[in-house]
Amino acid sequence: MTEAARVLALLAERGQTLAVAESLTGGLVAAELTGVPGASASFRGSVTAYATALKHELLDVDKNLLAERGAVDPEVASQMAAGVRARLGADWGLATTGVAGPDPQDGQPVGTVYVAVAGPAGGVSRTGSLEGIPVGSPTGKVVPLRLNGDRGEIRRESVRIVLELLREELSGNVRAQDTEQNGGN
Repeated sequence: MTEAARVLALLAERGQTLAVAESLTGGLVAAELTGVPGASASFRGSVTAYATALKHELLDVDKNLLAERGAVDPEVASQMAAGVRARLGADWGLATTGVAGPDPQDGQPVGTVYVAVAGPAGGVSRTGSLEGIPVGSPTGKVVPLRLNGDRGEIRRESVRIVLELLREELSGNVRAQDTEQNGGN
């Protein structure tokens, strides 16, 4: 079973959906997911925001952040994942941004990649906020990568890792739900 198939199976078990925002992978994550029969049960769609301006226009990434740090940045990845999740009405959002080469970009060397996942709110009280996170805000995680290889290898490895990140998040959330439902044991 492929990583994409594992992720889609976990999402289907939970009755949840996924949306993807891609930059350096240019649609490869979506292609990997849609290559799995029955993907439409959980996969809502994707946005390939290759141009920096589209990250703001389509995914609501902060315009000032993009101007100050460029598109290859962990906070940009985080906002892309949250943005695609909101725009496409999904439970989970994934994002990839980085430099596949052959040339550096935004002062970042080839192989600099950030992958991100944004999921349903967790650990947030119903009446206020927790550590400054507003009620209903998605939780998220960003993983910085320094990948070696040619352009194709960097892009393929980015796809593999972002899907693995989501699988780990889904598996972790399943374990947390099981523990909660079983009285903490």
